[in-house]
Amino acid sequence: MLDERKVRLMTELALYEQNQGKEDFKINEYYRNDYTGFHTICSVIWVTIGYVCAVGLAVFAAMDFLLVNISKTLVITLGLGIAGGYAAVLIIYTLISQVIFRNKHREARERVKKFNYNLTKLLKMYEKEKQ
Repeated sequence: MLDERKVRLMTELALYEQNQGKEDFKINEYYRNDYTGFHTICSVIWVTIGYVCAVGLAVFAAMDFLLVNISKTLVITLGLGIAGGYAAVLIIYTLISQVIFRNKHREARERVKKFNYNLTKLLKMYEKEKQ
């Protein structure tokens, strides 16, 4: 005879394993700081690439103005502005990505704990049925 609670629990476990479980198990293999640090470094690299592309496009668009009005003061001012803008964007984006990936790891860990709890519950149902 089928136990409805057991079937419902097995279905819930199987659905979790097929959908969110794959990614959650991969995330759960890392310590929180390692996962956050790795993804933050990747984010910093991509922000740097994006910033260089954006600055390159801006310089290319303003090339006529820059060639006509070139001076040491303009070059220094642009250099400081670009460096300051990069530092600001990098700090903001790093803080945001740390928060996002820390929360992502925490949520995945909670879901995996719930999965393990339900799995243990299912095993206890089987043991109780055998007795």
